[in-house]
Amino acid sequence: MNLQSTNINVNITQEKADSYFDGRLLQLVGWQLLGFFITILTLGICYPWALCKVYGWKINHTVIEGRRLTFNGTAIGLFGLWIKWFLLSLITLGIYSFWVRISLEKWRVKHTKFA
Repeated sequence: MNLQSTNINVNITQEKADSYFDGRLLQLVGWQLLGFFITILTLGICYPWALCKVYGWKINHTVIEGRRLTFNGTAIGLFGLWIKWFLLSLITLGIYSFWVRISLEKWRVKHTKFA
């Protein structure tokens, strides 16, 4: 008996879903203006709140390969870090301030998830 193997070609293709941003300009301008005015009125104390609102808006309107991103950072959590960064900058005579932007980016990414 002669057994003949048959080759079955299975072509599996994985379609990549689109990546896009669905936010609108007026929404962004609104959040930025609101954040600016609240920061001014509170003499900078609510700046972490303004950052969280703008970061959240940008991240929540972003879709990567069909998966929406979500932001779960809070102003209270950022405020604690803000105080720590401020004190470290004072102690080091401003040298630590060069690392604040990187620390802020790490915090933002840490609080960004796929929905």
